[in-house]
Amino acid sequence: MSGPLTGIRIIEMAGIGPGPFAGMLLADMGADVIRIDRASGAATPSDITARGKRSLALDLKKPEAVELVLTLLESADAVFEGFRPGVMEKLGLGPEVCLARNPKLVYGRMTGWGQDGPLAQAAGHDINYIAVTGALAAIGRKQGGPVPPLNLVGDYGGGSLYLVMGMLAALLEAKSSGKGQVVDAAITDGVINMMTPTNAYIAGGTWSLEREDNWLDGGSHFYDTYECADGKYISIGSIEPQFYALLAEKLELDLGEGGYTHLFEKDQWPVLKQRIAERVRTKTRQEWCGIMEGSDVCFAPVLDMNEAVVYPHNQARGNYTEIEGVTQSVPAPRFSRTPSQIKSGPCAPGADADEILAEAGLSRESIESYRQSGALRHD
Repeated sequence: MSGPLTGIRIIEMAGIGPGPFAGMLLADMGADVIRIDRASGAATPSDITARGKRSLALDLKKPEAVELVLTLLESADAVFEGFRPGVMEKLGLGPEVCLARNPKLVYGRMTGWGQDGPLAQAAGHDINYIAVTGALAAIGRKQGGPVPPLNLVGDYGGGSLYLVMGMLAALLEAKSSGKGQVVDAAITDGVINMMTPTNAYIAGGTWSLEREDNWLDGGSHFYDTYECADGKYISIGSIEPQFYALLAEKLELDLGEGGYTHLFEKDQWPVLKQRIAERVRTKTRQEWCGIMEGSDVCFAPVLDMNEAVVYPHNQARGNYTEIEGVTQSVPAPRFSRTPSQIKSGPCAPGADADEILAEAGLSRESIESYRQSGALRHD
C-alpha cells in the first residue's frame, strides 16, 4: 500500500456529487475508505468516484444496520456525509451519538447551504449555491448573461476540496488532542472563501461588477479566448508587460507601448481585442500552437475533454490512465515519498461486507444473521 493517508480509515455515507469525489480523493491518497451504500444499486466502470473504496450495503431504516455503522466507527478515524441537516440525526447517526462511541472521530458534514441559516433545509444544486456568492454573476459574456462553469466551482471547489481540507486538518489536530470534532463544509461558505482575492479587487476599486469588464473575466484583450481559422479556439493570458510585448511580436501586431499603463486603459480594450481577433482568425489553432506554444506569451490551445487526454504535455505527465476500459485522471497532487495510487476500480455496493465486518470482529454467523434480518444486503 502507498499514499500519505495509509493507515487512516474513513467511513463514507454514500451520496451524490461532491461527497463521492471527496471520498475518491481520500482513497487515492491511501485512506481505507469504506462506503456505506444503500441496500440496492450496482457499480459500473464509469462510476469513477467509487474507485479505490470498499463497500458495505445496509438498510439504515433497520436498527441493526445503524448499530453496524456505529461498530465500524469505533475503529475509524473519520466519517463524512452529504445529507440535508438533520438526516443523520434521524437515522441515529448524528455527531453526538457517533462521538460518544469514538471521541477521537472526525465527523465531516457537507451541504450546499450549511447546517443552519434560513436556507439550510432548502434543496439546491451547484448553480444555486454559486449564485448567492457573487461568483456566478461574474462569469459569462456581457450580453449573454451568467454562464454556469459546469459544477466545478461549487460542488467540487467549494464543496469537496474544502471538506477534504477541513477533515485532514481535524485529523491532524486529533492526533495531538485525542479529541474529534465536527467539520461543517458548506458549499456556499467554500465559494465565498474562494472569492476572497476577487473581493479584494472590489475593495481596492480595481474590479467592476459588470461582466466582461475586467482583466480576468474576458473583458480585456490580453486575457481571453480567440477563434481561429478552423473554428477552434486558443487562450491568451499575457498580463505582464514582457509577456504582452511577446504576444505583440508573435501576432506581428503593434499593440501599443507603455506596459501596464497601456494594458489597463479600458477604453482601448475593445479596439485591441478586435485587432487580435482578426489576426487570430487568419491561422488555424495548430498553426498558432506552432508559433506560440511553449513561449512566455502565456498561451494554450482550448481543448475539448477528449483532446486533453492525448495532449502531449498531459501525456508526458501521465495525467490519465485507463481502468476497466474507462479513461480517468490519475491521483493529484503528487508525493515524492508516499505516492498516491488508484487501488482498484469502482467498488460494487456491498461487495466487501464479509471482509469489512470480519475486520470489525464479527463472526461468520453474526454476519449471516444480519443478512437474514435484511439489515445487510444479501447478494
